[in-house]
Amino acid sequence: MKNFKHIFLVILIFCSLLAGAAHFPQDKKIPNEINVGLATGDAKVLSSYFNQNVELVVLDNDNVYSKAQAQQIVTNFFNKFPPLEKNAFSIIHDSGKENAQYVIGKLKTEKGDFRVYLLLKQNDGKQYIHVLRIEQQ
Repeated sequence: MKNFKHIFLVILIFCSLLAGAAHFPQDKKIPNEINVGLATGDAKVLSSYFNQNVELVVLDNDNVYSKAQAQQIVTNFFNKFPPLEKNAFSIIHDSGKENAQYVIGKLKTEKGDFRVYLLLKQNDGKQYIHVLRIEQQ
């Protein structure tokens, strides 16, 4: 009888853990293309994840821009500050819940390091960048 109670308790705990895990997002990683776009300075790849309107803070640009305008601003940034190497972007911290995630990273460029903040929201199964901040450290 003791073994039955012990097995039942273990099964109950296991099922509780599984049920609790179902409430948390399973994949909190951002799409690899976003990492690649930042690391290589490819604004076109990065902008393919922009929402239709993006809150952008890049150098002197601080506003909500259309996807096309945001791409042009990010292109200008990467022309002025090319990444040092292909692995120039690294994630420092990321977290999220349900359909939103934020990422804090470091971008190494030829003219200094920058802190990158991203806010992504999921829509129709795809993650979109709603906020992008690139600030000099």
